[in-house]
Amino acid sequence: MQAPPYSVLFLCTGNSARSMLAECLLARLGAERFRSFSAGSHPKDGPHPGTIALLESRGYDTQGLRSKSWDEFARVGAPELHFIFTVCDNAAGESCPVWPGRPISAHWGVADPAAVTGPKADVHRAFERAYAELEARVRAFTRLPIETMEPAPLRDALAAIGRGEDLS
Repeated sequence: MQAPPYSVLFLCTGNSARSMLAECLLARLGAERFRSFSAGSHPKDGPHPGTIALLESRGYDTQGLRSKSWDEFARVGAPELHFIFTVCDNAAGESCPVWPGRPISAHWGVADPAAVTGPKADVHRAFERAYAELEARVRAFTRLPIETMEPAPLRDALAAIGRGEDLS
């Protein structure tokens, strides 16, 4: 692999919750080595209110967050992507654009907190669970010695992270 920073795109269908949470987590936990982005195949009108509430409660700046189409990252002039992670099962099964370069991809499926309805406390718990699961995966990813790993073992490690396996 080339030297950092590595560009990482988190994909989901709506780009309103999980992919945004992952984008923000990586921006905070891997700021020196990674540039993080998120997008969706069918982006919503904006971030889910639960996404904003959770991130702000944890001290994140949410001013620039917006739902984006994955087409923004497949066109000429888009950032060169090194890694692409799908965080929802729907996006993993869709036909993705042809990405410039040769990004390494993995599936890190997480239950959709934006799909939870009912009492506010239930919705909040769903967002907390998604955040915790994504945080564990992003932390595992940032600990990988990417600079020295060959592609096949790196792909295996990323798949293991997606399965929730402890790589420490």
